[in-house]
Amino acid sequence: MPDIHIHRKHKLGLPKAREVAWTWAEEVEKKFDMECTVVEGDDSDTVEFTRPGVKGQLVVAADHFDLEAKLGFLLGAFSKTIESEIERNLDELLESSKPKKAPTKKTKK
Repeated sequence: MPDIHIHRKHKLGLPKAREVAWTWAEEVEKKFDMECTVVEGDDSDTVEFTRPGVKGQLVVAADHFDLEAKLGFLLGAFSKTIESEIERNLDELLESSKPKKAPTKKTKK
């Protein structure tokens, strides 16, 4: 069983979800020195990520993200902190990718 499992539903569709996942991958590469590889599929993509002490994948589908990560012994002690940081980062990216509502037009009477 993975040390970290995160599931997030969304309504972005696959093209926009891919953009979010690629942004996420770029951020973790820079911030956590991860090596990320994107495997594109017809119905979903998989972002594989690794660095010493961490190995996992982010499955990107039209209506959800599933992240699983296995932490090494040293990082396992920080699994809750790491999980919280990943959740916060992914949630921020999802929130910023939601379509903005157009302002309500007021009609003159």
